[in-house]
Amino acid sequence: MVSEKQSIELLRLLHLASPSLPIGAYSYSQGLEAAIEIGDVTDEKSAHTWIAESLSIVADFEAPIFWRLLQALSNRDEQLVTQWTERFIAARDTHEFRAETVQMGYSLNKLVLDLEIADDSLQKIMSNQAEIPLPTAFAYAAIALGISHQAALLGLLFSIVENQVLVCVKSVPLGQVSGQRLLLSLHPEIEAIAYRVEHITDDELSNWAPGLSILSMQHETQYSRVYRS
Repeated sequence: MVSEKQSIELLRLLHLASPSLPIGAYSYSQGLEAAIEIGDVTDEKSAHTWIAESLSIVADFEAPIFWRLLQALSNRDEQLVTQWTERFIAARDTHEFRAETVQMGYSLNKLVLDLEIADDSLQKIMSNQAEIPLPTAFAYAAIALGISHQAALLGLLFSIVENQVLVCVKSVPLGQVSGQRLLLSLHPEIEAIAYRVEHITDDELSNWAPGLSILSMQHETQYSRVYRS
């Protein structure tokens, strides 16, 4: 039987990972629109390949930093929060990728403040950040809501994948059933990343993805586009 504490945590996690969260995630494709434009993603199979390969970057950089931010915020370690926040922003290697994470992070941070769910010590740490990227804001919201680190990590990973699938459904386009099949097929990748994140060392962190960076830069001058990245 699920305990009351587990039920509360699950509800809060579903709330935080919901696509209806008003942070603008639907307006970004994270380079996927450019891949669709040049014909790299044309159907369910190529969409799966694209998202799975994109997740390798998340596994080696974004997710491990998010994990470290969860720990730092949980311990109220402002120095570490600032360190990993600044490192993540500095690693955004195109204008669009940087603007995306800062805009979504700002919106989520503001939402947490408006909902008045964070204690004073957490608010103080966040108020001292020059800029707030999405991983920092998501970790902040998770700690404020009392969501466990493991659950928060799965929530972030699922929301990233779900947004990519929604882009494919709307822009490839794929059918709704195809999109749900694609989302389900990516569960093993999410589980593998969640396991890896807890074991990766600082020296192993890497956001090396020149192909994705080039696509992002091409998207900045793409003639017709729906998404902001």
